[in-house]
Amino acid sequence: MKVWGIVGWKNSGKTGLMERLVAEFVARGLKVSTLKHAHHVFDVDQEGKDSYRHRVAGATEVLLASRRRWALMHELRDEEEQGLAVLLAKLAPVDLVLVEGYKRDLHPKIEAHRAETGNELIASDDRTIMAVASDCGAKAIGRPAFHIDDTSAIADFISNELGLQDA
Repeated sequence: MKVWGIVGWKNSGKTGLMERLVAEFVARGLKVSTLKHAHHVFDVDQEGKDSYRHRVAGATEVLLASRRRWALMHELRDEEEQGLAVLLAKLAPVDLVLVEGYKRDLHPKIEAHRAETGNELIASDDRTIMAVASDCGAKAIGRPAFHIDDTSAIADFISNELGLQDA
């Protein structure tokens, strides 16, 4: 599987860019999955639902299934957070996995940047960031820059870098 990351500081436009890139690559006929890192405690389950009750009772994994989708929840309990490579191995094979977050891992990335955040570019100190997508023309030396809303050009760049072929 080919892997490409979208990184940036909070409110930099990462999720919007991810959403547009997924739609763009799917429209090009590619199978795409996503992996999102959360820095906070989150719950995809709802208190009171059967699956929540199973998990709270102590189940290590709860698989919730219907005719439309299935979701597997795995409780880490006292285990360490799993690394990106371990999590990627849990995904079914696809043409491309877009990863939001994991900015310190070694996979290739594009940085989303918005002027209103007032943050410096991460790319200035990180060679795994291959390009910058911003709303203000921000640039990292030696790397291409895109407007954050130019989804097609960003997708073309990622496709070329990864050797992806439209289906």
